[in-house]
Amino acid sequence: MSQEHTSDTNPNRIVPLEEIISHATRYHPRDDMEIISRAYSYAQQAHAGQVRMSGEPYFSHPTNVALILADIMMDPATIAAGLLHDTVEDVEGVTGETIEKLFTPEISQMVDGVTKLSHVDFFSKHQQKTESIRKMFMAMAKEIRVVLIKLADRLHNMRTLDTQKPQRRQDIAQETLDIYAPLAHRLGVYAIKSELEDLCLKYLDPAEYLLIKQKADENAQAQQTLISDIKTDLKASLDAEGLSGYEISGRIKHAYSIYRKMKAQKKTYEQILDLVAVRVVVKQLSDCYSVLGIVHSIWKPMPDRIKDYIHSPKYGIYQSLHTTVIDKSGQIFEVQIRTFEMHENAEYGIAAHWRYKEGRAADELDDKLSWLRRIIDWSSETGDADEFSTFLRTDLFQDDVYVFTPAGDIFSLPKGATPIDFAYRIHTAVGNRCVGARVDRKMVPLSTKLESGNLVEIITSAASKGPSLDWLNIVVTGEAKAKIRSFLKNASKDENLARGRDMIERELKRMGLNYVDLFKTEFLETLYRRYSLSGLDDLYVTVGFGGLSAPQIINRLNDEYRKSVKQEAKPIDTLPEKAPVKSRTHTTQGVEVEGDAGMLVRFARCCNPLPGDKIVGYVTNGRGVSIHRADCVNMLDGTVEPGRMVKVNWSDEGKSSYEAEIQVRGYDKVGLLGDLSNLFANLEVPLLAVSARSLKNGTTQINLTLEIKDTGQLDKVIRQLQKRSDIIEVFRTGM
Repeated sequence: MSQEHTSDTNPNRIVPLEEIISHATRYHPRDDMEIISRAYSYAQQAHAGQVRMSGEPYFSHPTNVALILADIMMDPATIAAGLLHDTVEDVEGVTGETIEKLFTPEISQMVDGVTKLSHVDFFSKHQQKTESIRKMFMAMAKEIRVVLIKLADRLHNMRTLDTQKPQRRQDIAQETLDIYAPLAHRLGVYAIKSELEDLCLKYLDPAEYLLIKQKADENAQAQQTLISDIKTDLKASLDAEGLSGYEISGRIKHAYSIYRKMKAQKKTYEQILDLVAVRVVVKQLSDCYSVLGIVHSIWKPMPDRIKDYIHSPKYGIYQSLHTTVIDKSGQIFEVQIRTFEMHENAEYGIAAHWRYKEGRAADELDDKLSWLRRIIDWSSETGDADEFSTFLRTDLFQDDVYVFTPAGDIFSLPKGATPIDFAYRIHTAVGNRCVGARVDRKMVPLSTKLESGNLVEIITSAASKGPSLDWLNIVVTGEAKAKIRSFLKNASKDENLARGRDMIERELKRMGLNYVDLFKTEFLETLYRRYSLSGLDDLYVTVGFGGLSAPQIINRLNDEYRKSVKQEAKPIDTLPEKAPVKSRTHTTQGVEVEGDAGMLVRFARCCNPLPGDKIVGYVTNGRGVSIHRADCVNMLDGTVEPGRMVKVNWSDEGKSSYEAEIQVRGYDKVGLLGDLSNLFANLEVPLLAVSARSLKNGTTQINLTLEIKDTGQLDKVIRQLQKRSDIIEVFRTGM
């Protein structure tokens, strides 16, 4: 957004109708603004008496959202929907049917889409959070303007975040940086993206934010002088070449951009040299390359910093020439060159489509959103939230590389993509028959990471046996992973089925669990829905080819079994009457046991009870009393002899620490174990034992034995682990 509408304006004010219409008319001079006027009046009445957390009238929020939408070139219908976006959710008696009747089906559909996204809880657990993000992309596929309204809504909420509690500010800022800023980037709405990033930095790292702002203020005069000198020299050269109708502007890079460079390059503010950028906007495409030549004749270009996004547009939207140059005094700065239409697309991305929609092909917007169609296609092929989450990180929220086919076609892929990813992007059959690749006319391993500008040729063979399981560890795109898994799943179905069944049976035996208990229809149905499986054979096949691990399946089924047993379990106070009633108690290892003082006590490994758990005692043959959790499956399986049960309770004296076992599944990366060790050290929780193994799907399974005081401390540890972005799931074992 322009400076005029960010820092210089009170974000809590009610924006006048005339101001919204004035900004909308700037980009849509021929459109009827009457729909905006009616929406403004209706929203004003609907929200009358409502206030925000700051105490300001609630109506200030939708008016600011509408102004943001007007400033990113949105059409009157979208601006009207922005004014109405909270009426259905927050105003009693207002429904989607009300909006459709009073306005239009188009506006009602947008308001309904935003209302549904308002119920998305991004602060939920990993699985729920990923499913919520998936819903957002489904909404985008139906009506992209819904998400543009949501971005405007989030931007205004970030501008007024000071009224929230500190922890809430951090949570909202982190979510915005993780989801909304990358989404604005992918949609090309840089006017929103850069402001969101700066606001996030303000709350996530306030010390660094203030330092950068302070340094920027201190250097502002010198940098403005540099920009002025650059503009003067450049204007003189452009005029001398007879160029006309151009505009030159300069800016200092925004705070978050500087922050990222400082962190990535491990430099101080003073060591970041390219803090200034100059932009030249011209009338026609040919002028862009003329200006590039003139710029290079004035200043020395850095060869590895010249980028042509005109012929290789970012995400099909962003077009510009970028070059980084050095002047005679050693100053480094960037020059961006583009046409006026490219400039509007660069600032407003997909939102600018609505300004130019007249006279354009109906499918042009679809072409620009081809990446979104891929997300929808491949998210529907996997029911696994973890895989979808990985897909987003690699395919959506990373910068792209641009590679060429021998025919000159351009394909965009995420950083780290390999020739195999490229082959599957071309076509499924090309990927399945791929046997080799040439990059820049040289044979390379299939694991080679592609770079922008590479000429990539895929070598195929009809005799190819298809992709191997190892390819899953090489590719980075969710698209390629899904296609490889689909091939492997169907290629040797009988073999995979037998292998998967054997792996499941061996894992059950290793964990000491019963097939009959776990493999019940109601438990399996939950599993089928979670992983998009068609039935038991499909489950075995998927485990057999490595799509899911046997421990993963058994742990999920065991969770369902424990839940059902827990619901049916009798409380400890209803122990059978035949249980021996002891009049004496003694304390051993922190447990009070009714009975003889000489009786040994040991904690059962099957459930690893901790202080805070309800417990029962069971007299064993020659090994004293075994202490179990009250809901332990071994105490509820019908084989327990009631006469051996004894009452036990936790004591305030005796043993001060206990062993607890947890299992962690995370993304397989270097240093993960070290990070976890540091986390336990900071929490003052001793780590007694650890074992880890890499899984075939790019994840790792880590079993940890910790020294814990009680369940409260263990719950705290688990919560801290669940907060980490590199941890998929964590749970207590032996339960």
